[in-house]
Amino acid sequence: MRDHGGNLDAAIARLGGTPAHWLDLSTGINPEPYPVPRISGDAWAVLPRKSDMARLRDAAASAYATSLRVIPMNGAQGAIQLVPWLAQPGRAAVMAPTYNEHAAALRACGWQVEEVASANALRGADLAVVVNPNNPDGRRTTPDALLDLAGDVGLLIVDESFVDPEPHLSIGTRDCSENCIVLRSFGKFYGLAGLRLGFALASGSVADRLADLAGPWPVSGPAIEIACAALADKGWQARTVERLNQDAARLDSLASRNGWTLVGGTPLFRTYEVPDAPKVQEALASHRVWSRIFPYSDRWLRLGLPPQTRWPQLEAAIGAA
Repeated sequence: MRDHGGNLDAAIARLGGTPAHWLDLSTGINPEPYPVPRISGDAWAVLPRKSDMARLRDAAASAYATSLRVIPMNGAQGAIQLVPWLAQPGRAAVMAPTYNEHAAALRACGWQVEEVASANALRGADLAVVVNPNNPDGRRTTPDALLDLAGDVGLLIVDESFVDPEPHLSIGTRDCSENCIVLRSFGKFYGLAGLRLGFALASGSVADRLADLAGPWPVSGPAIEIACAALADKGWQARTVERLNQDAARLDSLASRNGWTLVGGTPLFRTYEVPDAPKVQEALASHRVWSRIFPYSDRWLRLGLPPQTRWPQLEAAIGAA
């Protein structure tokens, strides 16, 4: 089942209130978004030019310290939808539990998908998927282990949607083989998920095929202007990483005082083991705090981070849960 966070509408329909009343922590999106600069009139009125797309690719390559080819996409999700078309359907292996769109997109295109528990179990697959760091348990796989794995699979997809605060984990900075594809999300770290922008990093014929599948205008003019500013803003990035780490530690402290055990996470979200996840979700919801639970575990509960002004609401909700 393709269940996701960000389903606040369902909570409101069942429990009432308005979006302004609710604190939606069901996603792992930075709650303090990058300040959007003034957008030029051309960005709205003119199709993105080749020079605009080149400027975006250069900004992303610099920000991600990669020599791989950068292919802009309409979110990392856009790349996930295209990956199944890169080869004839065969056996795909996905290291799980993880973001369920990888397996769903592959199955929709005729791939035989197996969900496995370790990187070693991916070996021999025609296509292998690793989310690093993983969503929702924060599992990390070292770049060396991933590069070693690449020699034993047909295509290796490494989804680095949550890697921005931990760039040392990225294989995009390494000398990757042509069967490696790295996916990067813009919206999560920069807090602008509605912009629908992401990137695939690849090389050789795989990069050519991805670019062909993405088409000439995969992203909008406003997205290009905003992203070029944000990707170059090293000061904002450093301050944001520091704040996210501090806030993640603050949330862990609150959870620990309530008897919850940290399963894992990233600086953008935390997953806890609780006695009864559906019951805890309902208790938090009574304080208009929406969380994420999972169909494969009745004890895992994931929380994103709140904006600075909403910590009191979250503290009260956790204290009463």
